[in-house]
This record gives sequence, structure tokens and C-alpha cells, in this order.
Amino acid sequence: MSVALTSSSAPTSTRTEKLRVMVVDDSVVIRGMISRWIGAEPDMEVTASLRTGLDAVNQLERINPDVAVLDIEMPDLDGISALPKLLAKKRDLVIIMASTLTRRNAEISLKALSLGASDYIPKPESTREAAAAETFRHDLIQKIRHLGARFRRSAGHVTASPPLAPSHPAPRAAAPVAHAPTPAASSAQLTRRAFSMLAPKVLLIGSSTGGPQALMALVAEIGPVIDRFPVLITQHMPPTFTTILAEHLARASKRPAHEAVDGESVKPGQIYLAPGGRHMRVVRHGIDAAIALDDGPPVNFCKPAVDPLFTSAIDVWQGGIMSVILTGMGSDGMRGGKDVVAAGGSVIAQDEATSVVWGMPGAAANAGICAAILPLNQIAPKLVRVFSGDRS
Repeated sequence: MSVALTSSSAPTSTRTEKLRVMVVDDSVVIRGMISRWIGAEPDMEVTASLRTGLDAVNQLERINPDVAVLDIEMPDLDGISALPKLLAKKRDLVIIMASTLTRRNAEISLKALSLGASDYIPKPESTREAAAAETFRHDLIQKIRHLGARFRRSAGHVTASPPLAPSHPAPRAAAPVAHAPTPAASSAQLTRRAFSMLAPKVLLIGSSTGGPQALMALVAEIGPVIDRFPVLITQHMPPTFTTILAEHLARASKRPAHEAVDGESVKPGQIYLAPGGRHMRVVRHGIDAAIALDDGPPVNFCKPAVDPLFTSAIDVWQGGIMSVILTGMGSDGMRGGKDVVAAGGSVIAQDEATSVVWGMPGAAANAGICAAILPLNQIAPKLVRVFSGDRS
């Protein structure tokens, strides 16, 4: 699995209502298993367990869920067909797509994000394998909890994902989703550091929940940076999904993008994506940099993780590093970002208003390591200016 958090406790809240969850899957075994897991949590409840997408669409008003866990492959009406019908009836419904880990389902899951799904989760090949089932349970519960957090907050600050820049074909904006627990300080109060006076030599990007759409919007607008500098990305994703994402990034950027290969040289003009299930680091290779993949344990409960990429880059580029931390649950990237800043580099974080979940960027912002905290649509122009010599 791609993401898990350190704690299963519910976000701090001033409300007592439980999150209302609708489970839609044609497998009675999967429906029962997920329903039991949700029922065991103190802050959520199953309001319906349904077999088809058609049942979900027809009964949505009566059930009125906050979150829907929606299978992709179902009779009568499959998940990708049911998705827009559900959002047409309830625009702020949080929908988490669930599917087995195949190339076809990975393609469909990424398409679902462009149609308004909040997130996706790959189902284990067999629920009889205890470790796989437990990881699936942990990831699913965390996604339900954090993406549905707006129903636990008294103010309920909800924002839609920003539209993609005009140069990239704009899919439907994602449905409004919740942020992680409110940070200790507002974005205006957070400390900013000055941008490094050292010229950046590489762009490193870390992302998680909401990341695929944010990444495609970002790479579509940073062509001048990609042409002159290498771009390395870690997105919390399982295998197969990263293969598809790399293809989407290549189309969005109109530049070469691929899953990184162990030992290959790092060159300008290329986007390197950490492959699912392996950490991506960089190492010195003579006067050049090279990719180093490893199958070590999860870092920050993630594999691939952002921190190993950020920290390893220091040995290669010292202070000539520009790091960007986009939307995502947890705090991955914050420690690596601290190391980057200590070495003389800079960090930019996506702001809360445009993040699907302000966990990773919020952790970096609250740590005081960011030179800028920007809306998604302002990050690309800023990067182009910084890589062109602007240090303000």
C-alpha cells in the first residue's frame, strides 16, 4: 500500500456526529469486511452496504452519506459510470475508488480522480493474507477519516481543487474535499525563510493524496524548468499506478517522463518518477548523478517515501536543490525538507486552500522551513522565475 499514518485516532473536533459511510461493492465478502472495520471505529458508521452503482445512485438521497467507498467493477452500473451520477446528486460527496491492482483499474482510478473522485485505494489480491488485509484496513480508515474531516469541524472549511492551467486539457474539477486537522497557525502567520541565494540545479517534488491531479497541473506549466534541469518526483502510489501516472505526466508536460530505473543517469529534460513499492534516491556517479532504487522498509509508513529522495539529493547537489511539497496526508517530506534547507536549498509548500489534504505541506509549513506557501496555480510561475535567477 502507498500511505499509512502513524496514528488511527480521529482528528480533533468540536462535533460529535459520526462520519456516514456508504460501501458499494458487488462482493459480499468485501462489503462485510469493510463494514466491520468501519463499525469498529468510534468516529464513523456504515449507513448503507450496497451491491451495485445503480443501487448507490438510486438510494443516495435517502442514505445521505458523507463518504462513499466505490468499487470499480460492478454489475448494472460500474463505479466509473456511477461516479458522475453520484456527484451530480451530491456535489460534496467524498468518493474513494477501490479496485484490484491491475493496469486497467489503475487507468480507471486515475480517470476517476479527473472526474471528481477524492482518492483511490487498491484492494489486496486476497483478503486471506493477513498483512495485506491489515494494510488495506489501515489505509482505508485513514482515507475515510481525513478526507471526511470536514464533517468533524465546526467551521467546515471546504474548497474545490483549482482548475488546471489553460495549456493542459482541464478535466472536471475534483469534488470539494476536507483538509487535515486545522494547523496551529494560519497560512498568513507561518514563518517563511528567504529563498536560497544558490542557483538551483534540480527540482524535487513530493506528493500524496490529491497528488496526481496536482502534479499534472504543475508539470504542464514548468516546461522551461524541465528543459534545463532534471525533475524527480515521489508520489505515494503502489506499483502499476506509478507506471500509468508516468505516462500521464509525459502527456501533460509534453516532455519525457518515466518510472526511474536503478542505476540510470539523471539528466536535464527528463521527469523521473519513483516506482511504486521502491524508494528512489540519488547518488553520485562520477561527475553525474544516478538513480538508486531500494526495497528497504517503509519510511514514514510510505514506500516510496519523499524523505529519502530529498535527503539523498544533498550529497549530489548540496544547496542547489529546490524542493516542492504538494497535497498529501501525513508529514513525509518535512524531515527531508529540513535537511535540504540546512544544506542551503529551498522548499515550497502548496497552501491549505488548494490542497486536498494539508498534511504533508502543512507539516513543512508549520516547521518553518518554507520559502513560500503558495496556491497550486502559483507554484509553477514561481518555479520558472526561481530557476531563471529570481531569488526574491
